[in-house]
Amino acid sequence: MRVSLAIAIVALLITGPARPQSVPAPSSSAPASNPIHAPLLQTVTVTGVQPGPGLWKVSKGDHVMWVLGTLTPLPRRMQWRSSEVEQTLARSQELLEAPTAELKVEAGFFTKLALLPSVYGARKNPGGASLQQILPPEIYAHWEILKQQYFGNDHGIEYWRPILVALKLYQKALDKAGLTSANDINKAVLKMADRHDVKRLPVKYTLVVEHPRAAIDTIKQTNLHDISCFNQTLDTVQNDMGELTERANAWSTGDIQTLRSFALNGRHESCVIAVVNADFAQQLGLHDLPQRIAQAWLDAARSALSRNTQTFAVLPMDQVLSPDGLLAQLRAKGYIVQSPDELDRSH
Repeated sequence: MRVSLAIAIVALLITGPARPQSVPAPSSSAPASNPIHAPLLQTVTVTGVQPGPGLWKVSKGDHVMWVLGTLTPLPRRMQWRSSEVEQTLARSQELLEAPTAELKVEAGFFTKLALLPSVYGARKNPGGASLQQILPPEIYAHWEILKQQYFGNDHGIEYWRPILVALKLYQKALDKAGLTSANDINKAVLKMADRHDVKRLPVKYTLVVEHPRAAIDTIKQTNLHDISCFNQTLDTVQNDMGELTERANAWSTGDIQTLRSFALNGRHESCVIAVVNADFAQQLGLHDLPQRIAQAWLDAARSALSRNTQTFAVLPMDQVLSPDGLLAQLRAKGYIVQSPDELDRSH
């Protein structure tokens, strides 16, 4: 949640849609080491029908909330089908949806049309600079190798802002690895809820941008900490696609132990924190957006647990497994939280 949301809003403000979509943060906290000669690991993705992970149980007294941890990216040719999830959801009074954010632009139709040239300009580097002009030589040398591999002779991308190049590169790397961000488990769960007439409880934070032109001007004048994010993305694409594939396979097959072995949060945090703390983020009130959304979900979860005998919830896996994630915060407030393997051992 913290990662994808921040990057999504950055991409949204630069590329111009009216609503953000969840975009995985393509970054790594580790610096690149000898990138030119780093080995490319080929890990095969799982295919066919897979059950996904088991459910976490949050309880207080005789009130229970079952939680499904979601993950992105996932194997492109994996079909998720979990009878446990559907049966548990069907017996629940409410579905607590995953926390999301909505960006609302306070501008009329003609104002939005007038903004389009500015938005397109914000995709490019200030002053029309090329990546070769703004990147340190060693980073550009690394980029040239990956560019040839993923973009060929595309000259236009040389003038895009590094953070947008990073997003595009990451998506291409996912595709080559047999992974996808489009295998949306959240949507599948929502369809299950509708099929069984389970009431849905959205947890959505709406951010209103009252002066979009001023926001775009601010974006165009700041580097958004692009180079740091760009460098971390190069390292991820060069060195970590095998690990991302293993993690995606572990989710698909329900291998909780393997999921725990990956630092779901840490590899992306530094890039996101840099973006969220950028000048334009402060101007738009985004600096504490993750905390606002987390608190909104915690409030909704505690309320649902108090009024329902059984609630079903969906959360990003980092919020399920992280020692400071949302389930850990519920545990700190006195709720009993049990993982799927703990539940199996107790039976």
